[in-house]
Amino acid sequence: MAIIGSGPAGLSAAEQLNSAGHSVTVFERDEKVGGLLRFGIPDFKLGMDIIDRKINLMAEAGVEFVVNAHVGKDVNAQQIRQDYDVVLLTGGSTVPRDLPIPGRDLKGVHFAMEFLGQNNRRANNMDLKTEEIHAKDKHVVVIGGGDTGSDCVGTSNRHGAKSITQVEIMPIPPEKRPANMPWPQYPMIMRTSTSHEEGCDRHWNILTKEFIGDDDGKVKALRIADIVWKDAAPGERPSFEEVAGSERVIPCDQAFLAMGFLHPEPHGVLAQLDVALDDRGNVATKDFQTNQKGVFAAGDMRTGQSLVVRCINEGRECARASMNI
Repeated sequence: MAIIGSGPAGLSAAEQLNSAGHSVTVFERDEKVGGLLRFGIPDFKLGMDIIDRKINLMAEAGVEFVVNAHVGKDVNAQQIRQDYDVVLLTGGSTVPRDLPIPGRDLKGVHFAMEFLGQNNRRANNMDLKTEEIHAKDKHVVVIGGGDTGSDCVGTSNRHGAKSITQVEIMPIPPEKRPANMPWPQYPMIMRTSTSHEEGCDRHWNILTKEFIGDDDGKVKALRIADIVWKDAAPGERPSFEEVAGSERVIPCDQAFLAMGFLHPEPHGVLAQLDVALDDRGNVATKDFQTNQKGVFAAGDMRTGQSLVVRCINEGRECARASMNI
């Protein structure tokens, strides 16, 4: 069995299948195994030694790992489909949500994962692969109020940023679980991480309008404004309006876009295998199987952006489903 992607869904599926007696090969496009666990979660939250220990145990148990193998680009997906009885797609949701406002192309405006992934490489003496992104002595603005934004805050603090501001377009969440999100639903409540406690200026109901650059093409400020959300009519999406006179400019030497992910990359492996997608751009499945017989999908690639623990469960359930064909 072939597993394409070595993040939490891929690793949990590999362990499940290997324990059931199947021959498992995991393909990873980077030079080390781990996916989001290694290149997305900051090392101050999840040490690389913990990941390495688990990978080594799995390898000793019989799981084969192939790194530097970008399936769909350097490795033909159709060839893998011919060489293996079953293929599991666990490549994650890797297309980030962008912010198409004036000044987006200025130097110093980055997707969050560019920053976080590079920092983990730096902390573990790995090749940075791209131009260095560092927050030392910079006015940092993190756009997006979720976990990824929090990770950017914590990393910027460790770099020695001059200031850190985190802005979120949505209203501030409630302190307690709302009535419309009963257990076991994941509640949208106010969360303050240890990264926030280390130092960060947080704001909600903020519209980001323009990145302002200097003469060298580098970002130096961000134009923002307060907004008020309006109640949505039945069947319509919520809308907002800008608060008159609230527009202002704040310092911004470096901006990190942490607004979530849209869907998996539609080209490459998905295109080569002719895998059907749903209306959100995720892999369409029934009982984890795609429209292609013997090709399964699990994790963020199937469900959209989610939690690591959910991806682990996805991988295990997908492994069980794949053994039934």
